[in-house]
Amino acid sequence: MTDVATPAPATPVARLQGAATGDRIFRIVLSLAALSIPVLLGFLVWELYKGSRLAIAKFGFQFLATSTWDPVKDQFGALPLIFGTLLSSVIALVIAVPLSLGVAIFLTEFAPAAIRRPISFVVELLAAIPSVVYGLWGIFFLVPILTKTVFPFLRSTLGFLPFFQGTIYGPSMLSAGVILAIMVMPYIMSVSREVIATVPGSQREAALALGATRWEAAWTAVVPYAKSGIVGAIILGLGRALGETMAVTMLIGNRHEIATSLFAPGYTMAAAIANEFSEASTDMHFSALAYVALVLFSVTVLTNAGARLLIWRVSKGRPGGGAGL
Repeated sequence: MTDVATPAPATPVARLQGAATGDRIFRIVLSLAALSIPVLLGFLVWELYKGSRLAIAKFGFQFLATSTWDPVKDQFGALPLIFGTLLSSVIALVIAVPLSLGVAIFLTEFAPAAIRRPISFVVELLAAIPSVVYGLWGIFFLVPILTKTVFPFLRSTLGFLPFFQGTIYGPSMLSAGVILAIMVMPYIMSVSREVIATVPGSQREAALALGATRWEAAWTAVVPYAKSGIVGAIILGLGRALGETMAVTMLIGNRHEIATSLFAPGYTMAAAIANEFSEASTDMHFSALAYVALVLFSVTVLTNAGARLLIWRVSKGRPGGGAGL
């Protein structure tokens, strides 16, 4: 009878070498995946620059400081677009941040368990609604209400301010700001709620032990602890507002000018690209739109970079409050 030789068991050294080889392969794959992100970003910047070189060569930085937009004469200036983008986003944050933060605090600190989950589900569902649906809803439902009730009330009570003077239009800068606020609220609510929920219970218990009410404990102990995460949530909403296209295009009025009154129509960079890209009949017009896209990209990157710096400075030395954001 012939004995069948059995393979010798792998030595600990061989097993460790095999594990090290797998780790090296895994590390290489992850490194390539990480490097692909800046590479893709570089390609994006290069394509935007290549498309806008004609406009950059002709207008330079004056493109950012002039207001003329005449495709017939190939004269372009993006100042009203930049102004409209920033103003509509600021209006959205002024409306959305207090409401979103209030809802987040209520859901985490005060809401009964029976209604906490349904409200959270509805908030997350709002974030999934397409922007064109928000735009249609704004045209047929929101704008009539604003023009008949809210705008006249603002003009009669705050008419001494230049922002609330002049003729009331339907599509306007304020209408776009309101629809943007509704669109960014789910993002700010969801992230703020998750951040506040991670605050240790000892923070609340310490405030309550010192005699604070539940509201005082939430406002003086919980919210400051989660400050960095809340700032991150606000910046996330700002990023959504800066790049929103369809809903804003449908409600802002698309007028290329800078107006003091919020009741007047305006224009944004994203709306201009969406409206005119398919109609650009000259190389200069196309290049000007690519220049606008490059400016929008730069504004978004600078805003998020500044936000990251702000979050880092706010959360420096603090162990909690959503530092992972």
